[in-house]
Amino acid sequence: MLELTDAARITAGVVLLTVVGIESGGWFLVKVVTGKAPATPFQTSFFRAGHAHAGVLVVLGLLCVVLAEATDLVGVWRWVAATGVLVAAILLPAGFFLSAVGAGRTSPNRAVLLLPAGAVVLALGVVTLAVGLLTAG
Repeated sequence: MLELTDAARITAGVVLLTVVGIESGGWFLVKVVTGKAPATPFQTSFFRAGHAHAGVLVVLGLLCVVLAEATDLVGVWRWVAATGVLVAAILLPAGFFLSAVGAGRTSPNRAVLLLPAGAVVLALGVVTLAVGLLTAG
């Protein structure tokens, strides 16, 4: 049986609850693509990208929480390995959604800066976890 630390177990439980939020975002996206919620083509594409990133990164983030349990990493490196992808799961969708809000918007606002920040955190999380797994003994 897989034994998780309390931190990993609680993190995974909380993250699973976020799926309800992602679900409601999907409902909004259905309204957008069916014309029941007004959106420009730019907004529609950014809303789709934000929703897709949220779903994929939450699943990958849950996997990282579990895999981090198999490393010898400690301190901040353990935290980055276990939760870096989950932080990116907040930053990247937020970058897509927040940079597209506003009636009639056809280009991103300054919130688009969350996208490269999220990409850096994502890369840091997966590389740290990969190194931790490859060096575990």
